[in-house]
Amino acid sequence: MKYSELGTSGVKASRTALGAMRIRSKTRDEAKEIVRTALDGGINFFDTADCYGAGESTRRLGQALKDVGVDRGSIYVQTKFGIYRDPASDDITRYNFSKGHLVAALDSELKNLQTDYVDFVLLHRPDTLVELDELAEAFNELQTSGKVRHFGVSNVNPMQVELLQSALDQKLEVNQLQFGLGHTGMVRQEFHVNMDDAPSIDHDGGLISYSRLKKMTIQAWSPFQFGFFGGVFIDNPKYPELNKTLQRVADAHGVSKNAIAVAWILRHPAKMQVLLGSMTPSRLREMMAGADVEISAQEWYDLYVAAGNDLP
Repeated sequence: MKYSELGTSGVKASRTALGAMRIRSKTRDEAKEIVRTALDGGINFFDTADCYGAGESTRRLGQALKDVGVDRGSIYVQTKFGIYRDPASDDITRYNFSKGHLVAALDSELKNLQTDYVDFVLLHRPDTLVELDELAEAFNELQTSGKVRHFGVSNVNPMQVELLQSALDQKLEVNQLQFGLGHTGMVRQEFHVNMDDAPSIDHDGGLISYSRLKKMTIQAWSPFQFGFFGGVFIDNPKYPELNKTLQRVADAHGVSKNAIAVAWILRHPAKMQVLLGSMTPSRLREMMAGADVEISAQEWYDLYVAAGNDLP
């Protein structure tokens, strides 16, 4: 496992992290095995969110970390807040960056994690009704109380980062964004500059270049999904050319297609971190192996084109 700094935080985190969204469906013993598999593979970073299963994912993660007996000081735990789900329907009804909501949500996450602090907390999705002064008060309270050490955002574009950062004393160190061979929009637009075709449309405000300039780490979520939870592309008959190329590159490096899909993301010089959400230990081990594979630039481009992208 390789490690790199998240933003400018000084935190040396594993290039792959365990995302705990789906752990809520696992038994206590299964969750322990998943966390142990991640730790054995060199993962030292764990991600969850208060809205995952109404907190159940966080509870399972916290219990599993306790059950394996890991030293809290040897790992990093991250959560996300700011999404409000209706308790009755579990539907998302709003985003909420009010101080009261954020502080209460963080306290609930700490209880569920069985810890007194998190290393990172991220604003989960943009709240257009955010009151910047109130948000700043919330972050200051969370930091001075020792409950949060570092801050970031998720699914936020560059101008939104600039707006939030203008009011905050804390540097926003990471931005969690969907990225992978099935969701390449952030790089596709970079190739279609000064063109008027569909791929030239900038949906993201130059997120990759902006993140590199600001030294913000992109955490890639759903790295194996195509579209917005449209399914996985590995061994999917809809993606024959991509799977053929993945297999060719995997054979050349002596690893699995899962590992190469991770290595493709990590090959980018933006030094991203990949969130792995698999709850199958054998598959998780295959994915983690991607952190130790260095594909060539040509292999990177071959996979990009095989995924259905063009080079103008």
